[in-house]
Amino acid sequence: MASSASSFRLLVALLCVISSASAAASNGDGLVAGRGPIGTNGKNYTKVCDPARFASLGLDMSTFRYCDSSLPYAARVRDLVGRLTLQEKVDNLGDHGKGAARVGLQPYMWWGEALHGVSDTGPKGTWFGDVVPGATSFPLVLNSAASFNETLWRAVGQVVSTEVRAMYNLGHAELTYWSPNINVVRDPRWGRASETPGEDPLLVARYAVNFVRGMQDIIIHGNNSSDHDRDPFARRIKVSSCCKHFTAYDVDKWFDADRLTFDARVTERDLAETFNFPFEACIREGDASCVMCSYNRVNGVPACADHRLLTKTVRQQWQLHGYIVSDCDSVRVMVRDAKWLNLTGAEAAAAAMKAGLDLDCGMFWEGAQDFFTSYGVEAVKQGKLAEADVDEALGNNYLTLMRLGFFDGAPEFEGLGVGDVCSGEHKELAADAARQGMVLLKNDNGRLPLPLLDNNNNNNKVVRSVALVGLLQHINATDVMLGDYRGRPCSVVTPYDGIRKMVSATHLHPCDSGACAAPGAMDTVDATIVIAGLNMSVERESNDREDLLLPWNQTGWITAVAAASPDPIVLVIMSAGGVDVSFAQDNPKVGAIVWAGYPGEEGGTAIADVLFGKHNPGGRLPLTWFKNDYISKIPMTSMALRPDAEHGYPGRTYKFYSGPDVLYPFGHGLSYTTFTYNSTTTAASATLKIADQDHCKQLTYKPGVQSPPCPAVDVAAHTCDEAVRFTLTVSNTGGAGGDHVVALYTAPPPEVDEAPIKHLVAFRRVFVPAGTTVDVAFDLNVCKAFGIVERTAYTVVPAGTSTVLVGDGATSLSFPVKVDLAVS
Repeated sequence: MASSASSFRLLVALLCVISSASAAASNGDGLVAGRGPIGTNGKNYTKVCDPARFASLGLDMSTFRYCDSSLPYAARVRDLVGRLTLQEKVDNLGDHGKGAARVGLQPYMWWGEALHGVSDTGPKGTWFGDVVPGATSFPLVLNSAASFNETLWRAVGQVVSTEVRAMYNLGHAELTYWSPNINVVRDPRWGRASETPGEDPLLVARYAVNFVRGMQDIIIHGNNSSDHDRDPFARRIKVSSCCKHFTAYDVDKWFDADRLTFDARVTERDLAETFNFPFEACIREGDASCVMCSYNRVNGVPACADHRLLTKTVRQQWQLHGYIVSDCDSVRVMVRDAKWLNLTGAEAAAAAMKAGLDLDCGMFWEGAQDFFTSYGVEAVKQGKLAEADVDEALGNNYLTLMRLGFFDGAPEFEGLGVGDVCSGEHKELAADAARQGMVLLKNDNGRLPLPLLDNNNNNNKVVRSVALVGLLQHINATDVMLGDYRGRPCSVVTPYDGIRKMVSATHLHPCDSGACAAPGAMDTVDATIVIAGLNMSVERESNDREDLLLPWNQTGWITAVAAASPDPIVLVIMSAGGVDVSFAQDNPKVGAIVWAGYPGEEGGTAIADVLFGKHNPGGRLPLTWFKNDYISKIPMTSMALRPDAEHGYPGRTYKFYSGPDVLYPFGHGLSYTTFTYNSTTTAASATLKIADQDHCKQLTYKPGVQSPPCPAVDVAAHTCDEAVRFTLTVSNTGGAGGDHVVALYTAPPPEVDEAPIKHLVAFRRVFVPAGTTVDVAFDLNVCKAFGIVERTAYTVVPAGTSTVLVGDGATSLSFPVKVDLAVS
């Protein structure tokens, strides 16, 4: 490596600062990373129903029916709850469950985070130390979503849950984790975009289903499973996964708007179509064992005290098999911040529990409190809450712990230990996830990949030395790459580490002082790589962005570096939300732009592999990158997705925005090769037979369009067996093999008013070797693929000709699909 002595000293100093900061990191909900164990360092947890443990308490376990493993879980939970006094019950309705030694019940710490790896964010339920110094830190969720790879998402969930179980066996973790975050990114300024799978409800839903299934890994014993196994409330799960934050939550802190007091005014249509859609899939298809309600109010009612949302929708309609927890301090927020109905503490606790909330997470800093544990007894004594409501909430919680083996143990996982955390296989998956999520935004004249010396390269074009330019926080991103809700990584490969392994000489040019390099400093290298972007001080929980620009004068010095470089530079962007880099997109001296996101502990490996052609990028943007002018046209607090003519608002996300301020559209992503599509299907049709005229629903048409006798069929009242099937041929017409994301959209009949421009209905990531073709078969359920949400909030399939659109950009393919509604 070649670099100036002063640059090297600055690098060492920065690494020391970052190391110190990481060790005492504060992140997420204002939380301080966990500091120590519940038990003794390295001591294994003991299951509740252990005869020796009961004996140590002076109890005979055989007299406690809740420890009789021959009984159904529900019967055992009833016995347990029935033994507790009212005070003991409410003592176990907060995230620090106190247990009840009198009846042999152990304490339990509910709060765990595993957004993109096992995290010690929160209290002491999960912690790192000598026995387990770290866990695999995967890319932030938005990066993983950019892969458009369902198999990858499930694999990440499986690895995270394996590491949780191994740490649990070692006394370093609990079994309930409040991940994933599946809120749709409605506005590009939202500070928590990094935590989510993006702006499309289907993409978010599919991520949720796969990650949750990977985390929970439901255990059913063979083909001859008993009724006990088939009962969804009794199936054992590996780790409990929680879908959050329900619902219409995507404002944190934007000027005077604050999540603790924000009232999200949302139409029933937008709830069904966008905000609730991923949660329904997470519960119905993912079978998540937990839902977390959000801080905000929804149409005037706090989400954590809304009976219609929590009980009628989540538990009854969607059939949640688990518990509902508050976002931390949400019940107190109703009283302290929102001052909802001027409720007292006891009234707020009663209102939330009667609405369907089972567990109250309270903050653990001084002065904070769980409202359930603080006011539960008082609420019952005042007659505001029935003790039976307390029993029901507690029963949902302990039924989940029964499924996890907290009472009986879990033989399937008891062999997991230190060797199953930070294994080589897990770290390679982290690297692969980072590679798959890299998005090539620009690549003029084939600037990338940078060629290395091999038998296929002309020596005159080989890159042997590079100038690495940027803020040190990005070049040596031991902190930035890990993002929010992180744990302690196994190890970190920074961009600096990854790139210097590829070339003979890496010349470091920090821009922290404003001046990046001396004149002519880049004349002696073969390529200039600039690494820039954002960090968690700009976009994070409790902090929304005020603009879409690069901070810290990065635009100025990137432009100057590009002008000074003899060859077009390569720009790597670290961020979650989109950044207006139109200055670079339009500058011919910026030859290529790569979005690296926040790629986790192996991010440097992935960046280097993409830049130097060891990996052909196949990622796609999971959200639209707008130009900065967009934000002046609509306030972040406007919840509507569709354009609002009355206020002049232009609409949101690719589904509804068609204006001029898009820099890179949803689904954008280039490759080092080229792909084309072909299909023998040039048109298709489907007939939906309707047995009863009453199943027809009205539809909103554009002015002047006459409604047919049966405009649309109600999806909820139809059997929905019809499908459109076709095969797509994907051809790699370039010289490099690569992954390609085939994205399928549908567009409703053009005469339908207020419909999405198009919406994602299916996607596949496939590898296509150079010069070959791959056939990809699709089977589109008509109700799911062609259904839209009407103004009435019914999901309907409209009569008429819809369009299937395959892919994005110039290589896209489309064909019409005529839907007839036959009324018998």
